[in-house]
Amino acid sequence: MKKLFLELSFAALCAALLSACSSVSGTNSEPLEISPNSSVPGGGSDANLSGGSLIVANPCKTETEDNCEYGSLTDSRDGQTYRTVKIGDQVWMAENLNYAYTDVPYRFYNEIYDETYTSDSTSWCYGDDPANCAKYGRLYTWAAAMDSVGEWSTNGKGCGYGKTCSVASAGSATLVRGVCPEGWHLPSIDEWETLIVAVDGSITEYTSSNKAGTKLKSATGWSSSGNGTDAFGFSALPAGGRYASGIYGSEGSEAIFWSSTEGNSYHAYFMYLRYGDGGAGLGDNNKYDGFSVRCLKD
Repeated sequence: MKKLFLELSFAALCAALLSACSSVSGTNSEPLEISPNSSVPGGGSDANLSGGSLIVANPCKTETEDNCEYGSLTDSRDGQTYRTVKIGDQVWMAENLNYAYTDVPYRFYNEIYDETYTSDSTSWCYGDDPANCAKYGRLYTWAAAMDSVGEWSTNGKGCGYGKTCSVASAGSATLVRGVCPEGWHLPSIDEWETLIVAVDGSITEYTSSNKAGTKLKSATGWSSSGNGTDAFGFSALPAGGRYASGIYGSEGSEAIFWSSTEGNSYHAYFMYLRYGDGGAGLGDNNKYDGFSVRCLKD
């Protein structure tokens, strides 16, 4: 089974990164490869939570032509404009969200070292470099992605680490706006599966052996000749992620996008793309970690 950017318990993570934590200054471009075996029922790297979709989307972009159905979205909160693209019957942001959700403080207790890490933000630029926010968008904790404080909507209010949310259960039909602009929402894992099935074009339900990853990845920016074809204009860049402890990793090698579906009170599901993998995968990880957000039109 392929490895992916999944987190074990905080104790196991800190033990695994003990030597790295003493020498890393906050960034690491190497893939953070931790065992994908998860304790979450139905989770792991090959989570299959829905029946998928029968809708097949046709590639709209080649090296010489771009016939994708693009649009634009302006976030009224900060005036930022994002490109959008229609794939099958879904309309997606074609860029990662870059809303600076910094009003809610972040606090993480490391039980191994008996230390508390605090920050004035629940979203970050990779490596704490503002240039990476402009390039990749921001990295959000799951609670921030769900808008757990209820700043813009109530559907995701109270959803976060150590809590379970009925609205975030697998198969829930309730749209969770989360940190997304008005009229858009944080996609459920079912909606990520729908995208994967539509882009693959040869399957009727999600399978880990799908071939959607290459088509979703951007044509530039991936390490080790891992670029995709960007055949649908989704343009997924390898933004990497951020551990709860503050360590960044996987820039250039992984793109990881939160869903609104949780596995249990400590883990939530995501969709991921990797530089050496032609497929698009599903997995679950600790809610405290920071991943990218792509919003889906209501």
